[in-house]
Amino acid sequence: MAKYLVIVESPAKVKTIKKFLGKNYEVAASQGHVRDLPKSQLGIDVEHDFEPKYITIRGKGELLAKLRKSAKKADKIFLATDPDREGEAISWHLKTALHTDESKMHRITFNEITKNAVKTSLKDARDIDMNLVDAQQARRTLDRLVGYQISPVLWAKVKRGLSAGRVQSVALRLIGDRDDEINAFIPEEYWSLDAVFGVPGEKKPLTAKFYGYKDEKIAIHSQEEMDAILKGLDGAVYQVAEVKKGERTKKAPLPFTTSTLQQDAGRALNFSTQKTMRLAQQLYEGVDIKGRGTVALISYLRTDSTRVSDEARDIAKNFIEQNYGQEYSAKRKKRQTQGKKIQDAHEAIRPTDITCTPAEVKESLPRDQYRLYQLIWKRFMASQMEDAKYETTSVKIAASRGDYIFTVAASKLLFDGFLSVYSQDEDKKSGVLLAKGLDEDTQLNLQELDPQQHFTQPPAHYTEASLVKALEELGVGRPSTYAPTITTLTSRHYVAKEKKNLYITELGEVVNGIMMQAFPSIVDVNFTAAMEALLDSVEDGKVKWKTVVRNFYPDLKEAVDAAQQELEHVEIEDEVTEVICEQCGRNMVVKYGPHGRFLACPGFPECRNTKPYYEKIGVPCPMCGKEVVLKKTKKGRKYYGCEDNPECEFMSWQRPSKEKCPQCGGYLLEKGNKLVCADEKCGYVVLTEKKE
Repeated sequence: MAKYLVIVESPAKVKTIKKFLGKNYEVAASQGHVRDLPKSQLGIDVEHDFEPKYITIRGKGELLAKLRKSAKKADKIFLATDPDREGEAISWHLKTALHTDESKMHRITFNEITKNAVKTSLKDARDIDMNLVDAQQARRTLDRLVGYQISPVLWAKVKRGLSAGRVQSVALRLIGDRDDEINAFIPEEYWSLDAVFGVPGEKKPLTAKFYGYKDEKIAIHSQEEMDAILKGLDGAVYQVAEVKKGERTKKAPLPFTTSTLQQDAGRALNFSTQKTMRLAQQLYEGVDIKGRGTVALISYLRTDSTRVSDEARDIAKNFIEQNYGQEYSAKRKKRQTQGKKIQDAHEAIRPTDITCTPAEVKESLPRDQYRLYQLIWKRFMASQMEDAKYETTSVKIAASRGDYIFTVAASKLLFDGFLSVYSQDEDKKSGVLLAKGLDEDTQLNLQELDPQQHFTQPPAHYTEASLVKALEELGVGRPSTYAPTITTLTSRHYVAKEKKNLYITELGEVVNGIMMQAFPSIVDVNFTAAMEALLDSVEDGKVKWKTVVRNFYPDLKEAVDAAQQELEHVEIEDEVTEVICEQCGRNMVVKYGPHGRFLACPGFPECRNTKPYYEKIGVPCPMCGKEVVLKKTKKGRKYYGCEDNPECEFMSWQRPSKEKCPQCGGYLLEKGNKLVCADEKCGYVVLTEKKE
């Protein structure tokens, strides 16, 4: 009998796939890449057309020897690594590293690890797609050139152990820019006016919002403007001027892509991108289900396509009709996202078997695996169901004096459609209930006018979910890069995560500043997005991968050479402070560590005394008069506090000023080129000269 060898990436897949294949098949795992660029050197021969120097990864020698032994015995070898650029490259490296007859090696891919998908892939075996391999080689080469050429500049300027990356540096810039935007934000005052009416024959009052004058919407910016409107409403009689009824449709969502899964898991389950990808990988590779054995529960998790196979669509349609009714099954083919390049070889992320419900697998899965599977199952089900339908009612209420208008809108769910299985927080909010007898010319009794002062809020800090969304919309990176990019930024202490928010640290600001100054194209969003488009062109066979590298490298080398010349005479000398080391009596110096600056004794290693470093900013504390110092939270986010903490509780995220507010006597904060009163209700703002 013929002997066949199937090589997959992960050992977890071996158990799942073995169930589907006969005794003649041996299934083995490569455990990811077996060859890569060396860590100890650039590994790219710049002088000879950027030829990569691949070596066997340290520790993989024994594994590779076993694979070679199995490959020699096999009549056919099926390379079954993941169905993407990285997986194609791993298969190509295996083909070279196995040192056996290449004619008996075949490439197979499957979007889901099911019996039907695996068996079909064996029948559809093909050669390795070198366009996919070259796209991966181009990305790997570009990332290596950026990382290994720019990182030494950061070591010379700041400290060893720092790094730069093509996608990483852009993500850091986005977080830094958002922090700057928030710090420079000036709140603006605005007002709202609610009117509470009694409706004839109804117990519950009706609350309407001020709209404007006749059909013109009016924004209220100050107390004076509000007082003028209230004066105009004095003694007014109110009646319903218009009642409009209509219908609104809420479209069913598309099934998950990698990006939308990471965003939704962050929002609904509070999972980090890294945790989401780890759990999804486990669900894709296979988990033990009571009564079913090892089962792969979801399709491939790295995809930017929303396509669903006809077979999966038909199975979902039958399941929905049997369990919910025919009216719930979508009557048309679902739309796909347009605009960007979609890797349509993949499907959306979906359950491999829709009949394997979350309730059925709950006892077999750990809590977090179950919660993620339930989210994927519900989202896919919803994508195959009909839209939700609402009846909408909008009411205009006119005041007899001044022609002022108030409005109120309500909606009533007519058909829940996809909401029967998948709803978000905003879907659960119940709308305003309107009185049944409310029609035009109904007289209303004013019970209360409720004016409220508000201030505009700054843009929100990035969370992992919103950063992933921003990177995807800007075309920076690909599904597989989002989680490792964010992990790198936090592990190197460039970014701190507090609650869900991401903040740039002091160290991150230094690195971002150098990148913006010396390597503006690397941190340019449009440039990085254009590079992704070029990599897609390599995958399509339209551009040769070395052409992309040849065009990129000269500008990078010129920028690196210029930065090295400018920095070659710059040495970061230890800053001597007035703080005396209590252990040996020397003046302590400022040092840089992974978390930023700290005080250390210059007598190291004889004296190992260290202390936190607090930089005085030359401003007296507004509460006690002592010095205000620059501090950092445990996760590296900067803030300003009193040196006498914890006795004095003064704290501010923005830098306080020496100047007092001329209106209320409080302290002022520096925001960009403005000084702003710390008390929002005061609202005092004055322009200052822009600091260099």
